[in-house]
Amino acid sequence: MTQESPLKGLKVIELARILAGPWIGQTLADLGADVVKVEAPEGDDTRRWGPPFFERPLKDGNTETVAAYFHSANRGKRSVTCDFSDPDALAKLKEMIAEADVLIENFKVGGLRKFGLDYDSIAQINPRLVYASVTGFGQTGPRAKQPGYDFLMQGMSGIMHLTGDADGEPQKVGVAWIDLFTGLYGVIGIQAALAERERSGMGQHVDMSLLDCGIGVLANQGASHLLGGTQPKRMGNAHPSIVPYQVFPCADGHFIIACGNDRQFSALCGALGLDGLDSDPRFATNPARVENREDICQRISTVTTRHDKSDLIERLELAGVPVGPINTIPEALSEPQVVERELRIAPEGIAGIRTPITFSRSVLATDRAAPALGQDD
Repeated sequence: MTQESPLKGLKVIELARILAGPWIGQTLADLGADVVKVEAPEGDDTRRWGPPFFERPLKDGNTETVAAYFHSANRGKRSVTCDFSDPDALAKLKEMIAEADVLIENFKVGGLRKFGLDYDSIAQINPRLVYASVTGFGQTGPRAKQPGYDFLMQGMSGIMHLTGDADGEPQKVGVAWIDLFTGLYGVIGIQAALAERERSGMGQHVDMSLLDCGIGVLANQGASHLLGGTQPKRMGNAHPSIVPYQVFPCADGHFIIACGNDRQFSALCGALGLDGLDSDPRFATNPARVENREDICQRISTVTTRHDKSDLIERLELAGVPVGPINTIPEALSEPQVVERELRIAPEGIAGIRTPITFSRSVLATDRAAPALGQDD
């Protein structure tokens, strides 16, 4: 039996640029959907967000130089250009949308209405369409018409208040964290709407907000405030509720110990020669260790600073203690586990990272690189 991708046959129109919307499109493309990226004549902004840039030959003998950023979020798509102010081009686009299953857009609220591309207008020509909008603040609320960017949302959502050294300035996450979460939640919302369409026969509007998603993934930190009445704060690499669960120094740098329970802590003590600490009432349970965080972490650091990282990791892994290095990006992509799982791909010779989903029967569709601008006009 020939293996197929799960979303083969799904027709998607992407009127999105930058990251959150295109991340939805790329994920759907990896899952097998036919995604047509509709770009302005000048192309997605991220085609120019560099350096670094990547140059590749085109079928007509010319070359195209595009930022690596664009390649990271647009694999597997087709590209057509459309000037919305051109009546003929707009009519052709609407013909494509009339036959689509999904539309993704990230224009400002109301920005597509004058072209008849808003949800209410499009639903008249394709009532089965699942129409996903990605905006900074959503379609409703006092900020709905304001522009939104990942960096701003990291600040507004509270995650920057929690990230960074305790005595340092707030820090953003090293990738556009909320954009990416919004992209993934967008895929979930679209797939849920498609499943509901199987029952009702009708499409619907999926309203994705960067701020909503940033708030939605506050997880234990949000619950700590809502249920515990606390105000979570920056703690650097320490965990607010688990000890030891942080970065520790060693003779040649730093590494991570992540003990999630008392059994692992006991194994840590045995492996580091900290005999008796696991039965000391000050450290025997996790709540006690949280209470005496500074004391126990100092005792562990005193031992780890005497040994090399590789020796510590090997010793603690053998003892069953969760432990690991702090890799650079090249080190992470060369990690044997990452290589074995084939996360690195190179469709059409252009390196990338696949959607991290593995099926028992189905396959991902990762044989197409990001498209040249207008290559499918």
